[in-house]
Amino acid sequence: MFFHSALLGKARILPHVPSFPNPPPRPPTVCKFSSSADIPTLPPPTSAYVHLPFCRKRCHYCDFPIIALGSSSSSSSPSQENDPRIANYIHLLLQEIEATKPASHDQQPLETVFFGGGTPSLVPPPLVALVLDALRSKFGMCTDPEISIEMDPGTFDRGRLEELLALGVNRVSLGVQAFQEELLRACGRAHGWKEVYEAIEIVTGCDGLENWSMDLISSLPHQTPEMWEESLSQVVDARPTHVSVYDLQVEQGTKFGQLYTPGEFPLPTETQSANFYKMASETLTKAGYSHYEISSYCKSGYECKHNLTYWQNRSFYGFGLGSTSYINGVRFSRPRRLKEYIDWVQKVSDGMVGHDATSVGSKDMAMDVVMLSLRTARGLDLSSFGRSFGDCLALSLCKALRPFVESGHVVAIDGDRKSLSFQDFEQQLNDDYEIGSKVAFIRLSDPDGFLLSNELISIAFGVISP
Repeated sequence: MFFHSALLGKARILPHVPSFPNPPPRPPTVCKFSSSADIPTLPPPTSAYVHLPFCRKRCHYCDFPIIALGSSSSSSSPSQENDPRIANYIHLLLQEIEATKPASHDQQPLETVFFGGGTPSLVPPPLVALVLDALRSKFGMCTDPEISIEMDPGTFDRGRLEELLALGVNRVSLGVQAFQEELLRACGRAHGWKEVYEAIEIVTGCDGLENWSMDLISSLPHQTPEMWEESLSQVVDARPTHVSVYDLQVEQGTKFGQLYTPGEFPLPTETQSANFYKMASETLTKAGYSHYEISSYCKSGYECKHNLTYWQNRSFYGFGLGSTSYINGVRFSRPRRLKEYIDWVQKVSDGMVGHDATSVGSKDMAMDVVMLSLRTARGLDLSSFGRSFGDCLALSLCKALRPFVESGHVVAIDGDRKSLSFQDFEQQLNDDYEIGSKVAFIRLSDPDGFLLSNELISIAFGVISP
């Protein structure tokens, strides 16, 4: 699989998934994946991810490529405004963008730009403006693009936010993570609960900004159900238009990786983690949020357009340390270490390829489509999948997931987006079944199917690549 971290920014923290109790036997595959299947042609990218890797300090759970500036850095720090590390990095970004050729001669203008990190709000707005100008000059930009930026409490004030909005930024992702001082300290976050409330006040009181998101992390060390309930309640009271809820994944090489073993105290058990996920789904759904992706909730019309690029397996540009592009069925990754990235940018500027490129074959693309689609409430479009990879394979997927449709972990949906009963689903799975005629989509149920996403997607992978 070619699913990668820099593609999604912090959204690569996937829900913690318990094992399926007594799974039914997997039915025989109707047909195998055809190695001669054509790779679907992807349209040119209309999205760009820009990695701004600066943080005040490294959080205990973070394994992203970052540059720690020091915990004293803040929105009001004069030294930060003139920090040569930031200015030099932006110069590298501009050099990389300038050296990047558009993916096609009929390049469509960018529709989304996402500044991820790191903590992009540490970068002075005039330098952000330079990057936006470079993207606009090189690739063009539509008349009303979605321009998102990740911001951490304590790294911006009202003036800085207003400067960013004046540049065209129209979506803010606020990295709160928790509302309890003890949990923020335990995570190694550079901000405390007072800065959280100050940041919310700034964002909600800023004229012209209505599209903003809030991040939370569940299953933290010593986190209790009461703490999690309080955090969810505070989010609902703040009324963001979008909420991202991630479950802690303990990564090797991080401080948490040195201290803790997943499932062992003080981390919650698998059952407790599943309950946290269910609490979030229930609380946010009752508050009017749509659970449109496994870790994402939004008010009507406020899905993150940029992240939908990933969930729909569309092409995109990536720029900056450790980032990845996906263009013409090929993934290009950048070095994660700054010195190597500097050398890489110079090679690209000099006309040397310099990319760590991985071509995505048809089988890998089929697996990507299944995994990404089953992360969403829309689910897997069986007609589209059948056209790209064969109706027989789509039918095999349906038959492999049949026991889970019966158990309620997988939902079959018709063309009008209405759920089908198990009896209606089973009736369709015959030798004369035409893919998409009645069972148009399959999706994972919320929350039980989403909680078992890893296992259910693994079963689907077994059909594609037995």
